[in-house]
Formats: sequence, structure tokens, C-alpha cells
Amino acid sequence: MSNAEIGLLSIAGIVVLIQSGMHVAVALGLLSFVSVWAVKGDVETAGHLLFLSAQESIASYAFGVIPLFTLMGLLVSVSGIADETFELANRAFGRIRGGLGIATVAANAAFAAVTGTSIASASVFTKVAVPQMVQRGYTRRYAVGVVAGSSVLGMLIPPSFLMIIYGIITETSIGQLFTGGILPGLLLAGTYAGLTMLLAVLAPRFIFADGKNALAAEHGSGRRAWILGLPVVALIVLVLGGIYGGIFTPTEAGGVGALGALVLALTKRRLDAPRFRQVLRETGEITAAISFLIITAHMYARMLALSGLPGVIGGWIEGAGLGLYGFLAIYLLILLVMGMFLDSVSILLIMVPLVLPVVDLFGVSDVWFGVVNIVAVEIGLLTPPLGIACFVVRANLAGSDVDLNDVFAGAIPFAVTMALVLLALVAFPGIVTALI
Repeated sequence: MSNAEIGLLSIAGIVVLIQSGMHVAVALGLLSFVSVWAVKGDVETAGHLLFLSAQESIASYAFGVIPLFTLMGLLVSVSGIADETFELANRAFGRIRGGLGIATVAANAAFAAVTGTSIASASVFTKVAVPQMVQRGYTRRYAVGVVAGSSVLGMLIPPSFLMIIYGIITETSIGQLFTGGILPGLLLAGTYAGLTMLLAVLAPRFIFADGKNALAAEHGSGRRAWILGLPVVALIVLVLGGIYGGIFTPTEAGGVGALGALVLALTKRRLDAPRFRQVLRETGEITAAISFLIITAHMYARMLALSGLPGVIGGWIEGAGLGLYGFLAIYLLILLVMGMFLDSVSILLIMVPLVLPVVDLFGVSDVWFGVVNIVAVEIGLLTPPLGIACFVVRANLAGSDVDLNDVFAGAIPFAVTMALVLLALVAFPGIVTALI
């Protein structure tokens, strides 16, 4: 058996193990260790590779962004800022046709800019937005669909944990990845808002329970709404403005953002000692899990290099005359299929180390390729049978009459829209690279 065949079998084995329920990091580490052993015929070499991966992968200054942004996101979640963000968005959009749906998209976009994860957005806005939308005459199917659909903005609008993981495993500038995600994130949010307005005209029965319209949102003092929205705006300006203005590195911005979120939570009196201990514990648990993932991802990348599989794939693509767009068509289709069965992090860790050497042959931007990957794998959050964002929405509606099929049905228009945005990013790379 050739080294490339060993590498190919290891990838198939990793997918099977993950699907069987094994943690992705364990699957990556185990199969990488066994494959290096098989390639080199020496168990000590495989053990040394594991040692090097653990020593070099997370022992860097850039890795500090993970615990710091994790802490910031958890503190923001306990501060109650999502309710205020949604109220501010209602003030801006609630009185137009389909306005609560647009407000949900806008609030999710703002919340994404201070949390960095889709799952947190899906969980929070299921509780914040869905009850208000249903109460005001929106269908349950659309209400849960727009929450699930707009939650994916959490992994595209910076700061994004997927961007951080991609940046670490590919040694790409995290600051440039954050910058590259701005315009695609705004484009996706704007497209979602346009989809809602279009559905309100062309398919009103999908959005409105009476098939015609819904009640406008009730607003209190306009000044109060804008005052409540100031903290999230200030935190976004502090973190992202500091990065893009060259004042902070991404790691320093994570520290400043965590401090700002802590002050915000204390000011709102939402953070007592037991809750703060819980936040710190969760930060440690998440950081440890991500550390394990990154260590094994580096081991996997080294195993692929030793097997020579990326070179074999690159030679096949060159011989077939596919070109960049032919390769991307096949690759993105594979990502979309994998997204139906695997989570976003697993897909990135498996596929990116495999194809990045091939992509480098085409001379394209690693930042652009990273953003394209993230959009492609995030579509899987909205598609059956896995659709993690849809499962999170349903889990937060336990006891209601909304079933999982309703959530998937409501999310499908947003998944299709996201696929169209993905095509736009492939066709016009400048959308990603314009601000870099």
C-alpha cells in the first residue's frame, strides 16, 4: 500500500469515527498517529510527531485570542445585551412589513460582532425573538427559520471562532481574516433582509399567520431604545475598531473586549460570584477543547504531508486540467455534502490541511479561501440531517408545538440564499479582499 493510499484511508477512517460518535480531536489524533506509524514503520516517529504538534501548535502569542474572545462572548451572553440589541433593531425596523424578521437579522449581526459563534446566537435569539414574532402574527415556521438562518452570521462577522481556528491551522493572519469577513458578513445580512421583504410580498403565508401581515412592534421611548443599544455599539467599536485601526492586535483586542464585557456585565448587575465562576469554568473548558483540536489538527496536517496525498491530488487536478473554478466546484460540493453529516469545525480540520497545498498552486488569497470555506461549511448548520443550528433552536423551544421539521423548513430559504452568496464570493473575490 502506498503512502498516499494510507493517507486517503486515514481520512475515510476519521469521517467514520466522527460519525460513530467519537470526538473529532480523538479521531484526528488516533488516525494520524496510526497512519504515521504505518508510513514510517516506526512507532517512536509517530510519538515524536505527537510531541511536536503539542509543543508547537498552541505555544504562540496568537493562540491567546481563543480564551480571551471566549471569555468576552460568555460575559456578553450573561449581560443580557441580546435583549437590548433586539429592542434597538425593533426600533429601526419593527414598523415596516416583515420588520421583526429584519430586526432579528440585524440584531443577530450586531450580536455576532461581540460573540463569534453561531450556536450562541441561535440559542439566545430563540428565546428573545421567537416569542415576540409569534405573538405579533408571524408564523412559527418563519420565526424559527429566521433565527436559525441569521445565527450563521456569528461565524462570518468578526470576531469568529472558525476564522481563528482557520488562521491558526493555516498560519494566516487572524486580523486579515477578520477584515475579510466584514463585507461578506454585511452582504449576507443584507441579503437575508432582502429575502424577508421579498417573501413578505411573494409568499406572505410563509411569513404571516393570517397570510397578510403582522402587527408592528410596540416601542417605548425612542431615546431609551437607543440608549440601551449604546453598550453593544461601544463594545463593537472598541474591539473591531481597535483591530482595524491598528491600535490592537487581535489578541490584545480579545483582552480589551473581555474587560469591556466584564465592566458591562457588572454595570448591569447581571454577574454575581457564582455566575462569574461558571463563566470562568466554561472559558477553561472551551479553551481546553479547542487546544486539543488544534494539536491534533497539526498532527493530521503533518501526517498528510508525510503521506504525500496533497501532492497526488494536486497532480491529478493539473493533469485533468480542471483549473481553479473546476477544482472549487468539486471541493465546495464535497463541503456541502459533508455539512449534512459533520459539524463545521470537523469539516475545516479534515479538509483544509488536505487541500491548502493544492490551492496555493493557484496563487489565490488564503484569506479569500478561508472565508469561502467558512460560508460553505456554515450552510451545513441549516441543512438536514445534522443542522446543528436547527437542533439548538428546537432544543430552546422544548415544550412548544414547534417540531424539528418546522425549523428545517423555515431555515431552507436562508440556506439557499447563503449558497447564492457563496457563489458571489467565488465569482467576485474582491468582496473579501477589498478591505485588506
